[in-house]
Amino acid sequence: MKQGFSLMELLISISIVAILVAIGVASYATVNKQSRDTKRKGDVEQIRAALEMYRADNGYYPAAGAGAWVIASSATDATAGLTPYLVSSYISVVPRDPKSAQSYMYQATNLSGSSYYGYCISTLLEAEDPSDTCTPYTGQNYGLRQP
Repeated sequence: MKQGFSLMELLISISIVAILVAIGVASYATVNKQSRDTKRKGDVEQIRAALEMYRADNGYYPAAGAGAWVIASSATDATAGLTPYLVSSYISVVPRDPKSAQSYMYQATNLSGSSYYGYCISTLLEAEDPSDTCTPYTGQNYGLRQP
């Protein structure tokens, strides 16, 4: 009597393991995308809170870029070649997107006189179908405006 596994038993076992590995890899990639999206939403909320503090003190929002879309960056980012637009006394460092190739974008809106009374912050979400509250920057799919 021979001991061991037949070729068919080995092939079935390998196939089952391969399927489980494929499911695990796909789930891992999805979880990574969702966690980056969660960080992005948290970062946008931090920027929003800083903008609301600015408005509470000044009565209007920063006129960054005179209503044009700009990279939401702080003065500490100037050495990286990014233009400083948001006030650093309300947020020490504007968060950066988890993927370095992307940026959070800011646009001042609702011009009245020489002041802006609205804004839109924009980013790109990877895994979610976003619900926008403003029209995001070109190439991004999530926009958040003042409450």
